[in-house]
Amino acid sequence: MYLSIWIIYMIIIYRSEQRLSHQLYSNQTTAGKMEVKIIETALVHPSTPPFHHDHLLSLSHLDNDRNLNVTFRYLRAYDSSNRRDAAADPFHVVTTALSAALVHYYPFAGTLRRRDSDGRLELHCEVGRGVPVVRAEVDCSLQSVNYLDDPAELWIEKLVPDPDASEGLADPFVLQITMFRCGGFSLGAAVHHSLGDGLGVTQFFNAMAAFARGSTQLSVEPVWDRANLLRPRDPPRVEFPIHEYLTLESGTAGYRSSEPVCRECFRVKEEWLDRLKLFLHECSGHNFTTFEALGTFIWRAKVKASGIAGDEKVKFVYAMNMRKVVKPPLPAGYWGNGCAPMYVQLSAKDLVERPLWETALLIKKSKHNATDEYVRSFIDFQELNYEKGITAGGGVTGFTDWRHLGHSTVDFGWGGPVTVLPLSRNILGSTEPCFFLPFSSAKGGNKDGFQVLVHAKEAAMAGLKAEMEELSQTGYPYPPS
Repeated sequence: MYLSIWIIYMIIIYRSEQRLSHQLYSNQTTAGKMEVKIIETALVHPSTPPFHHDHLLSLSHLDNDRNLNVTFRYLRAYDSSNRRDAAADPFHVVTTALSAALVHYYPFAGTLRRRDSDGRLELHCEVGRGVPVVRAEVDCSLQSVNYLDDPAELWIEKLVPDPDASEGLADPFVLQITMFRCGGFSLGAAVHHSLGDGLGVTQFFNAMAAFARGSTQLSVEPVWDRANLLRPRDPPRVEFPIHEYLTLESGTAGYRSSEPVCRECFRVKEEWLDRLKLFLHECSGHNFTTFEALGTFIWRAKVKASGIAGDEKVKFVYAMNMRKVVKPPLPAGYWGNGCAPMYVQLSAKDLVERPLWETALLIKKSKHNATDEYVRSFIDFQELNYEKGITAGGGVTGFTDWRHLGHSTVDFGWGGPVTVLPLSRNILGSTEPCFFLPFSSAKGGNKDGFQVLVHAKEAAMAGLKAEMEELSQTGYPYPPS
């Protein structure tokens, strides 16, 4: 009897050790996937010198918006199964294309510095400067890490350069090319927002990609002339109440958050959106876009879950492309910041308690403010108050739609990126932004809806998840009112 018990005991111990050994092996394998090995950092110069004398370039007042005084980080993932040349080296292809594009877009190799007179940024262009490009590798395949389509994986941060504030000014544009074992690669970019917005920087990447595919000239010539095209009026005048949404705080740059913020990616199906938009239409008699309907829902859900004091002001902010709105319209090749922030502001109590359709209607109507006068008033407000410190204040949730920025056309010979993922959470004065993203095309190009990457305080994420679950089940989050 005792022998039988002893044998059973030894079998249990053996199996436990086997499970522990398997667990340790699995953890080591996972850790191996997370190790990003830096091989070198190369300095890429224009293929021919674009100028022969050091000089300064002035930025526009939109470029100098204090809420854009950040480095924006994001990555694109490229699957090897789509490449045209099986022997092509991603690092060589991309850096060669970058070298050709810098002849036309040489400001990307400049240095940002603040003027002594007013503290505004200007770009110093010096002969012989180049763009730092990091070469790295990972000992795993893109497929094994879900094609980088899971922003909750913190190791993804290692695929994109992460300069501090001073480094971001010294080198406002840094790339990282990380090779995966499968032959695919990721292209991580750290771009100081004062150089350009999403549309402008994507224009540059498309120029790079065209050179990589064999083009010898640009389809659109880049235009700088920022200080002239978007200059203040003389005398400056603010005829739109910009001051209602912005705060003057000398010595601050906004982006303050005392609580930990986490991110979560939600899959949103068209069927849920259709039900939500139908619900809002039945309540209000108005039709709403996906951005208006879902943005309203997420904004209220976040504020409700955050437990913000009822009398605190909360803001919904998004960037609106003003390139064709301003008079005269900006040239086609203009690649600076051409968007202006649009705001909706309510008390937290009002947002949570009012019918959802009323808030959606406020967001819809805010688009009517997108006029030449709004842009000019915003620029003049920057002119009059910049030295006082202009921030968006607290309680800001930024929303941006990346589904139509043209990322899919950035093809270096591997097809368009299968995944595009923003890693920054400082946009438009918000530390809790929300990005509307397309599904990764590596999964068969799922066309049923899209993904929403949401940042929220850790204490609020559980409540936000519950609200999103309710949306997925009913599409009617609140009774008609």
